[in-house]
Amino acid sequence: MTQGPPLSPDSDRTAGTTTGGLPPLPTAPPLLAAVIGGGRMGAGIAQAFATAGSRVVVVESDGGRAAAAVQSIGESLHRAHARGHLTEAPAGVADRVSAAVSLDGLPAETELVVEAVPEDAALKARLLAAAEQAVGPAAVLASNTSSLSLTELATVLQRPERFLGMHFFNPVPASALVELVTTGATDPQVVRAALAWTAALGKEDVVVRDSPGFASSRLGVALGLEAIRMVEEGVADPEAIDRAMTLGYRHPMGPLRLTDLVGLDVRLAIADHLHATLGERFAPPRLLREKVARGELGRKSGQGFHRWE
Repeated sequence: MTQGPPLSPDSDRTAGTTTGGLPPLPTAPPLLAAVIGGGRMGAGIAQAFATAGSRVVVVESDGGRAAAAVQSIGESLHRAHARGHLTEAPAGVADRVSAAVSLDGLPAETELVVEAVPEDAALKARLLAAAEQAVGPAAVLASNTSSLSLTELATVLQRPERFLGMHFFNPVPASALVELVTTGATDPQVVRAALAWTAALGKEDVVVRDSPGFASSRLGVALGLEAIRMVEEGVADPEAIDRAMTLGYRHPMGPLRLTDLVGLDVRLAIADHLHATLGERFAPPRLLREKVARGELGRKSGQGFHRWE
């Protein structure tokens, strides 16, 4: 796999400055962003950009899904306001969010398109290629994939230099990190823009090269799979394993509770991909497959390795 280096440690990361003849970095989030997919991750990404001041178009496959995404964002904004996490009136933020059922209608002035559909490489590639045709040549395209090869996704694009990974974490509005993933073709100016946008969202960044699972999923999935194997072997129950990591190693959340939050089906899909690309150490445990087959998907289904009310 051909890979380009991330920004070097001494690269200028200050918004509004010029480095090596490059144009000034943006000092605000994009004026207009689009998010492809209005599920939990897509809606969260749209909410984050709208809260930061962007106008956001959420693109879904049909009117019902589009309306549900907008409603979900509105409800989340009201909860954030009630908890004191949002100072602007929720209605004002929600007014910056609209929905569409086709990429064809995206305005040419769209600055950023974030793809946030399920971990299906063919689906992501098809939607990214269509989005590239819909927006202007200056737009940045990003994928929220947590494990798939950005280098392979870039092969369907006419402008791969304007493409990178922007891996957000669930729940997006409350999470602190965006993992930026570069390919060998990614233009450094695009990385700098993504760094500035991430800062404008109030989030921190890490920049990594494209590789299976990047940094976060590769480490996080490895820990989660080993915790599942420990449950299978009767080493301890899920509560004890999670407490060992939160109290003993100061992890903010145990690996099995985190698996429930991510979704066991999502975790299984990532593990299958890493198993195929990195080998047997990422082989999904039998217990994980059994729970997914029973519909025990974690928080979203009410039952995973823990029970959720």
